[in-house]
Amino acid sequence: MATTDRQATTLALAHALSAAERGLAVIPLSRTKLPALRSPHRHDPEPALPPCHGECGRPGHGVYDATTDPARIRELFAAAPWATGYGIACGLPPHRLIGVDLDVKSGTDATAALRELALRHLFTIPPTVVILTPSGGRHLWLTGPPDSVVPNSAGRLAPGIDIRGAGGYLVGPGSRTEHGVYATAPGTEHLVPAPCPPSLLRLLLPPPRAPHPATHPSVGNRGQGLVQFVLSAHEGQRNTRLFWAACRAYENGIGRALRAPLIDAAVHTGLTEHEARATIASAARMTGHRP
Repeated sequence: MATTDRQATTLALAHALSAAERGLAVIPLSRTKLPALRSPHRHDPEPALPPCHGECGRPGHGVYDATTDPARIRELFAAAPWATGYGIACGLPPHRLIGVDLDVKSGTDATAALRELALRHLFTIPPTVVILTPSGGRHLWLTGPPDSVVPNSAGRLAPGIDIRGAGGYLVGPGSRTEHGVYATAPGTEHLVPAPCPPSLLRLLLPPPRAPHPATHPSVGNRGQGLVQFVLSAHEGQRNTRLFWAACRAYENGIGRALRAPLIDAAVHTGLTEHEARATIASAARMTGHRP
């Protein structure tokens, strides 16, 4: 490895440890801004059902590896000596970070689009941490309340505005990529991530769902029992319970009718809609049905 790469790795580790001291969970990144460690399941003959998010104990699960433990961070970087940057996981306590990525590619003016949204919806971005990207864009760091799960999105608010929320990550300042170095904007180094304005937060959250997803009129008693089984899941068993319930639904011929109630129930327990849909699709394939 070249000396410059070793220096970049050393600096990335130092920056990652500094971020962890502030309560930000981190993972090593390669120069491509992707997680530096590849999945330990990439050679498995069959994909794990439900997908493994680190339960196997091995590194290589992307943002699910994110940690604030200094010893664990050093282990991750030791396993990826080619890492030249680090990612900061969004949505995790205590900060519950939300990243507003303002892009400048393809002639878009995301900053102007954000100003227009602010005028239309009557909010102001408070002073907060701002990260300058090598391409000339900016990342605004905001924090979310504990009772809200902000999903990732790309261009949903406006062209050029991407949102990094639960299950996503931001490239940390001090990271070196193949296009340059990410840096904290002058004047924001001393700031902490500011709370997301309520009006902006409402734009970032998915439409509200029915408060009682179990009371779906079209699934019958058998389906209600499976939905309740998913609703009673605790953290660490949500995907497993959802997969089991979806398999039973497809085997009983009510898989399609129960798909929406199961997704509602899974989201109610804390899974993202994307995770729920992927798990149910895996159950459909496993039982010989089309997702």
